[in-house]
Amino acid sequence: MGREYLGHLSGADPLYGYLRYDIFPQLQRETATSFRVFRLNASNAVYLYEERHTGAKAIGKFFRSPRTPDYDAAGRRLERELRGLQTFRDAGFTGGLHYVARPLGVNHSLNQLLMVEHCDGEPLDSVITRAISRQDDGLLFGKLTALAYFLASLHNRTAQNCEVDFGANCSYMDALIGNLAYNGLLSQAEIGSLQHQRELWRRERVMWEDRQVLVHGDATPSNFLFGDGLHVITFDLERAHHTDRVFDVGRLAGELLHSFLRTTGNKYAAEPFIGHFLWEYSCHFPDRDTAFRSITRRVPFYMGITLLRIARNGYLDWEYRRSLIEEAGACLRR
Repeated sequence: MGREYLGHLSGADPLYGYLRYDIFPQLQRETATSFRVFRLNASNAVYLYEERHTGAKAIGKFFRSPRTPDYDAAGRRLERELRGLQTFRDAGFTGGLHYVARPLGVNHSLNQLLMVEHCDGEPLDSVITRAISRQDDGLLFGKLTALAYFLASLHNRTAQNCEVDFGANCSYMDALIGNLAYNGLLSQAEIGSLQHQRELWRRERVMWEDRQVLVHGDATPSNFLFGDGLHVITFDLERAHHTDRVFDVGRLAGELLHSFLRTTGNKYAAEPFIGHFLWEYSCHFPDRDTAFRSITRRVPFYMGITLLRIARNGYLDWEYRRSLIEEAGACLRR
């Protein structure tokens, strides 16, 4: 994760006392006296605080910021993320191969601040970049095996007795279509075509028949860190919720397609890695072949909405955003 050094935290800053007396005593025996501050590349106001003498680190996420000024709305988002962290940890993700960052504290008066521990590891987006630049397929295959194991563990541990409400995911697709249309990225014909495809997917029984599970909800390459072997760490659980397990699996598949398309210009280069990831995920079920068939039938929908989601990003150039929409249409086409 990229970071920008901003300097030292002033002792007069209200945050200083909170870090010194409430947060860092959970991380070190020595008294914390001086904090380096780094801004992290994240969609929210997220900062890394490092104690200058010991090197102990913690992450602070401010849910209230100039971009999101509403105090109550920011507080609700903070509580959602805190619940997500606690729920994942309650499911056993507190050590061993699978780990979720530990929450350290909440301070509503400091712009709805959530503090979590800093975890070391290489993010998946960095792994993908290294694998492509070095032509090291084995590196990426190995980490996708680890990630498939992590997600299968999460989903299988949290499976509920109720079936998936696929209608909610159709509504999410409608929201993506609306955003892209508002920003002039879709023609009326394309809007109609996507809505038609959504209805065809809605009629597919396979989209409704699996049990709901707890999903990460924002399973993007920047939200997973890797250690040695099968060690996987995750965080940023504001969007965790119960739905189809393929919501996570399909998002990762769509993100892989996007990464290879943007880096190499060749969407087909991602196919061996997507197939490997889905096959490795399926091995964590009693009947691997049956699981694989069911998952691969559902994956195109979730890949499609993932590509529509990525196409919303204004930092991407217009032509590439349009290519993502075209690929999304190809995934969604029945």
